Amino acid sequence: MTTDSIDTAPTVPPQPPLPPSSHDGGPSSPWAIRDFRLLWVGRVAAVLGIQIQSSALLWQVYEIARRDHPIAEASLYLGLVGLCQFLPLLAFTLPAGAMADRRDRKHTVTLSIVVESLCALAFLAMALHGSPPLWGLLTVAAVFGAARAFLAPASQAFLPMVVGRKALPPAIAAQSIAFQTGAIAGPALGGVIVGFAVPWAYASAMALFFVAIGCFLLIRTKGKPQFVETGVGPLELVKEGLSYVWKTKIVLGAISLDLVVVLLAGVALLTPIFARDILHVGPQGFGLLRASFGVGALLVALYLSRFPIVKHGGRWMFAAVAVFGLSTLTFGLSHWVWLSALALFIGGGADMISVNIRQTLIQLATPDHMRGRVSSVSMLFIGASNELGEAYSGVMVRLLGPIGAAVFGGVGALAATGIWAKVFPSLRKANRLT
Repeated sequence: MTTDSIDTAPTVPPQPPLPPSSHDGGPSSPWAIRDFRLLWVGRVAAVLGIQIQSSALLWQVYEIARRDHPIAEASLYLGLVGLCQFLPLLAFTLPAGAMADRRDRKHTVTLSIVVESLCALAFLAMALHGSPPLWGLLTVAAVFGAARAFLAPASQAFLPMVVGRKALPPAIAAQSIAFQTGAIAGPALGGVIVGFAVPWAYASAMALFFVAIGCFLLIRTKGKPQFVETGVGPLELVKEGLSYVWKTKIVLGAISLDLVVVLLAGVALLTPIFARDILHVGPQGFGLLRASFGVGALLVALYLSRFPIVKHGGRWMFAAVAVFGLSTLTFGLSHWVWLSALALFIGGGADMISVNIRQTLIQLATPDHMRGRVSSVSMLFIGASNELGEAYSGVMVRLLGPIGAAVFGGVGALAATGIWAKVFPSLRKANRLT
């Protein structure tokens, strides 16, 4: 690692060396590795299932809530969907990260997706009922959030074990492509399928989870960490992970910036409100809005996989975050579906630049035996920014209305960009990403 690539705090204690991965001397392209191809397909299937299920759940909850409540109050029920998924993330993500550094990561990922498939089955059963109780939908959403708490850190830490160090940077970009592929097709398919019947959306999600489970079962790479700290309790492991993130300022800055910006400027919860009651475009337009963000992100991810950013990473990241804030502001002020979709498209591309740089910085700054715990902290912040952000958006819609909430979020993201650039100079000055 060059001295101008990533700065870590000098107080970080030296980490024990990790035995080389079986793929470290292998190809630099992750696509030449069979297990990575299975991992990639499994991730696409899982993300696709999650997005279809999420679209169906948001639409179903909002439709049920709007039967008896005006827009402002119905939006609070959408916020409850995010809150019910965030609370389990808050409770389990850090212990899950410690477990990922001690237990077989592949087994943890597979079992987590099995639980997600059972949640899809529960959603399907309630949708077939015709008029499911909101408390039932929210309860299953909470179980789904708990499964994601164990899935995220284990899957993030498993990737370097599959590809090795040499192929890790392009593998991160390829994983982003996998996520965005699901993020694009999922909302679009979800909107179309929901337009026909909500139960079909949940059934499709369940089938995709089964595909993901099959892919992970076929992976031959062992998921057991090569270095396991012995004689250290789970609580101490969690403390060590938190301490490492706190002392490594470039990691702390990258993670916390994502939390604040997405918390303020995330528009996932607002899309059903804008589609139904402001733009008046129905479930198909809802799918278009949900997909536009992913289309922009996917195109940028494809570009970065071929032409990665290798210099001035910090500057690129902060510029991308500022564009993301401006896109949210434009979305909030737009009354034309084409302009709203364009704003989300640009925002998705900007977000992908930020995500790619942030994940590369975090992976390069973290030793393998700490990746589960550091990934758990990162995913906890991401979970907070997404699920807690939905709850926050619901409250802001109640106070400011949907347009006011989007405008406030965009302005807040721009302000956060300037504050973080000043508070975390090492993040702003991060240069080489190799």
